[in-house]
Amino acid sequence: MNKKQKIVIFGAAGVLLCLIGLIVALIVNNNDNTQAVNDAQAKADSLAVINDQLILTNEFNQLSNEFSQFEGQEIKLDNDSIVRKYNQARMKVEGLIKELNAEKAKTAKDQKDIAAMRSKIKQLEGEIGTLKGIVRHYLEEIKRLDDENTGLKQEVQQVQQKNQELSTQVTQATASNQQLAQTVQKAKMLNITGVSLAAYNKKGKPEKNVTKAKSLGVHFIVSPNNTAAPGMKTFYIRILSPEGSLLGGGGSFTIDGKSVEATASRSAEYANEELPMTIYWDVNTTLTPGDYTVEVFADGYRLASRHFQMNK
Repeated sequence: MNKKQKIVIFGAAGVLLCLIGLIVALIVNNNDNTQAVNDAQAKADSLAVINDQLILTNEFNQLSNEFSQFEGQEIKLDNDSIVRKYNQARMKVEGLIKELNAEKAKTAKDQKDIAAMRSKIKQLEGEIGTLKGIVRHYLEEIKRLDDENTGLKQEVQQVQQKNQELSTQVTQATASNQQLAQTVQKAKMLNITGVSLAAYNKKGKPEKNVTKAKSLGVHFIVSPNNTAAPGMKTFYIRILSPEGSLLGGGGSFTIDGKSVEATASRSAEYANEELPMTIYWDVNTTLTPGDYTVEVFADGYRLASRHFQMNK
């Protein structure tokens, strides 16, 4: 082999070595670029997953706040099944969020880690969807019961108003009945007319000088009254002196549940016809001129009260 051939061979080998080096460098550089692309893609996917988690976590917090505003109103429900379902769903969501937070603390190195996180995000979406439905149903139940309670309150108010009206009607009817009873009682009460007071001497003759009187007589006429009960009637008189003292000695009678002293009394048969009556009182004290008061009673009623001037 001559020198020229050696130069050609060594030159070709050098070129070949350069080409091989270049190819190796290109392969190494390509591998580095692929790894960089894969790393960038993994980071982007990881950030997307974290963003989804933040959105879902924020949605969960909003649901929790919305539910907490009505927490404690489950007593309005017939049972606590809705609240129990809500608590179960909430615990699942909180567990998934904790798991995702733990995964987030790690750096996702490959698509396998990203896929696992995406699977949990998908599960979290489903659980939050369930939670939404439960909260919506819960709030609808609360609103329905509030509407029912409002209706019941209105019914109670209407019933109370009717009861008040009935009570007023009963009160008015009672008062009317009482007035009617009083009217009937008054209608049954005996009526007297012509009440007079006279003084008499020891011979039973009229005496003008009251200081010389030996007896006093109260005269009146019982009028006919078909509504009054016929039968034996006892009439009581009370005579008050000008000094206001009772001329007593005639026993006592009852009126308005109280015992009252009488001046004198007399009984007679009443047959719903006119009945003249005179009741006498024997003088047992010194009488003085002046204004005398005469009261007549029968059947528990005061039939008359009159004033008479007795002179000396």
